[in-house]
Amino acid sequence: MTGGRITGSSAASGAIDAVWHCNWTGLDFKLNLSLEADLPEFTIELATDGDFKANLQFPHPFLTEPGTYLVVPMNEGISYPVDDKTINERWLVAYGGHGICMPFWGVTDGQAAQMAIIETPDDAAVNIKRIDARLCIVPVWNPQKERFGYKRRLRYIFFDKGGHVAICKRYRAYAQKTGLLKTLAQKRQQNPHVDLLIGAVNIWCWERNALDIVREMKAAGIDRILWSNRKGPDVIKAMNRIPGILTSRYDIYQDLMDPKVVKEQLRGLHPDWTQDAWPADLMLDEKGDWRKGWRVKGKDGKMYPCGVLCDMQARKYARRRVPEELKTHPYRCRFIDTTTASPWRECYDPNHPMTRTDSRRWKMELLRYMSEEMKLVTGSETGHDAAVPFVHYFEGMLSLGPYRVPDAGRNMRKIWNDVPERVAKFQLGQKYRLPLWELVYHDCVVAQWYWGDYNNKLPSLWKKRDLFNILYATPPMFMFDYKLWQRQKDRFAQSYKRICPLVRSVGYAEMTDHKFLTPDRNVQQTTFANRITITVNFAMTPYTLAPGLQIAPMDYRVSGMPDTPEKPSLSVPPQPLCPLMPRRQALAAGTDNALVNTEPPLYRTLPSAGLPPATGQIPRRKLNRPTQKPENRPPPPNKVRLFQQKYGGPVLYMPIHQHRKSGLNSFDIWAGTFYIRARPVCCRRVYCNLNWRVKGWNKKYC
Repeated sequence: MTGGRITGSSAASGAIDAVWHCNWTGLDFKLNLSLEADLPEFTIELATDGDFKANLQFPHPFLTEPGTYLVVPMNEGISYPVDDKTINERWLVAYGGHGICMPFWGVTDGQAAQMAIIETPDDAAVNIKRIDARLCIVPVWNPQKERFGYKRRLRYIFFDKGGHVAICKRYRAYAQKTGLLKTLAQKRQQNPHVDLLIGAVNIWCWERNALDIVREMKAAGIDRILWSNRKGPDVIKAMNRIPGILTSRYDIYQDLMDPKVVKEQLRGLHPDWTQDAWPADLMLDEKGDWRKGWRVKGKDGKMYPCGVLCDMQARKYARRRVPEELKTHPYRCRFIDTTTASPWRECYDPNHPMTRTDSRRWKMELLRYMSEEMKLVTGSETGHDAAVPFVHYFEGMLSLGPYRVPDAGRNMRKIWNDVPERVAKFQLGQKYRLPLWELVYHDCVVAQWYWGDYNNKLPSLWKKRDLFNILYATPPMFMFDYKLWQRQKDRFAQSYKRICPLVRSVGYAEMTDHKFLTPDRNVQQTTFANRITITVNFAMTPYTLAPGLQIAPMDYRVSGMPDTPEKPSLSVPPQPLCPLMPRRQALAAGTDNALVNTEPPLYRTLPSAGLPPATGQIPRRKLNRPTQKPENRPPPPNKVRLFQQKYGGPVLYMPIHQHRKSGLNSFDIWAGTFYIRARPVCCRRVYCNLNWRVKGWNKKYC
């Protein structure tokens, strides 16, 4: 221990008490070191009285050895080889999403490992620094309102095997003990709409014709969609009637602007700023000045900072806004920006004072209000495990904050053709990334990319980003306008079909293992609690997984898929679909025990969210004739589609050869709150219309 001296100590069974005098603060700190019985663990507690205005780095770090790597839960997770000179030293707070998102760190050689859990993280950070030319991590204790405050506690744990997986599983046990572990299956019991999130692609699109785009996406085989942008009540209601659609909107309870700046300099006012809070509910710093938040460019070209709403007051404004809006806009989901991304902050306003611990508690109360009282599927930005019991997804957890493209939070729609070095090396670098969040919380919160760092953001790395989604079993995110959608709809559909059915199959399962199958980390494998294993080859050469089983470059392999996976809610009649063709049962994606790129091209699955358990698929076959139209062409606009818009029923379409003169009987389709009886009728189009009849109604929709 440098910069001080021990002035007194005593020992008891399994514990040491001491007094350490810190020279540069002049304070005496009470230390307690306790060994855990029968476990390779010990804890350190630190306490003192008196003023404390600086940061204390204590205790001294364990020095690292060549060939080891740091395990750092920065967002999804990253590993830093301790002798890699290209990595910058940095501080990461433990009390916000742009730091460490779980309060632990570790170091390992791939087997033996050591970790530390910060058991009092509200005023803590880590300092990644070099000692003897090798990276190590020092714990940092921040003051609590210019005092050391409560007793600080750190737990050290040692492993003889297991590496970063053992570190994550030990932290998962700690999270369960402290009440942070709440699974998506448990959350689904409270809100059935949670199931719509599992395996859904997150779509950010600001086009006015949202309903038409959703229909086109459904026709292209993109069946499960989280529609994130706000829309009018009629559009929301229509989307809610379409199976597989989770309607959401952006919201924020942090920023508000000086009314004088709004009047004189801004071209418009953000509709979600809590302007009524100015100035009474602003958060004040220790000098009495209002805290500065997001900056907005004024008409004069200058950047003007928003004020920050005190977290203690945020729920008050949510109560005013959300219930009233839901009366006319029946969203099923809500994305709350910045709440878990921005740090816990202290407020010095005497009318609503807060410590960082209070700030965390009120932030979580806002999210709890959304998810439990308002019964909304709830997401927030970047993410932090303090919010795990209260949210269902995090936008940005997959995107490592320091390694995103420049201005990712401002110029979200810009497509980058030139890849910045930091993005290629760290953000999408298989040699550095680790799925730490998934190993702890995959079955608790859905991790997504940041909205300025989505799958199609960098076209040259789109496929690689898809592979990370596949390896981690996390859903993709797309951002596009209508022109981009029209140009690349086949690529969007391909990305969805490669990722989302697999995500759906393991969405409620814990990630139990992650391995590097090659020393260069180009081939990685994840395993889930339902015994599904995913192997991804990031290399430019094939990889032989087992005799006769080879994974092509930039490709993947899935094994352990169940023989009877969840199928959509559409029963297949037992008779052949056409007497001119041999009888064939419809197969669902992933029925084999080992499948490469499980993307059945001739079968389209209708959405199953919220539908009865009896399920099946309608096969589609290609026509061997030159006049055949594209397979994914949607049905023409007609009364069938009007019926879908009004009642939420699926639009079913097949090549005419599949049923002409086939004697196919009518069959039942579950469509929202109705059972629909559909009977194919012959027509002159390659894709036929259907004769829809609602049971008990006389009116036909055809």
